[in-house]
Amino acid sequence: MDPLLQAGLFFGVAFLFMVLTKMADWLGMVEPEELFPWSIASALLLLFAVFNSMMSLNADNSARYWGRSMYAFIGLAFANGLAAWLFSGVPIGAAQSYRWIYIVITICLLVMLTMVNLMKKIVQFAEREEWTQPRKRW
Repeated sequence: MDPLLQAGLFFGVAFLFMVLTKMADWLGMVEPEELFPWSIASALLLLFAVFNSMMSLNADNSARYWGRSMYAFIGLAFANGLAAWLFSGVPIGAAQSYRWIYIVITICLLVMLTMVNLMKKIVQFAEREEWTQPRKRW
């Protein structure tokens, strides 16, 4: 699955949750915290990072997938942040610790993609190695 499509789906889910929360607030069913849209944006950004890393196992071209994942992540982070700002009225600088959460999720995505690609390369190497008579290395 293309990372840009994944990002679009995750943004759609985040936007839907924000709209439903705002509607529930207007109807008086729930009174969410002021920063709740930032929680939604951060949670779905983290879910994208995990899902995207797992989907990279099936990628034929890891370098191309990595690049598209970075573009998709940046776009999703920007779109989720913009939506959270519009729904909460609070910019990311004033949203307490959500700026740091965004930074940590970015680092997590980089680490997870690196680990998955490294594991993929190790498995490919192990599949090529002859295990009945391993090569002697002197």
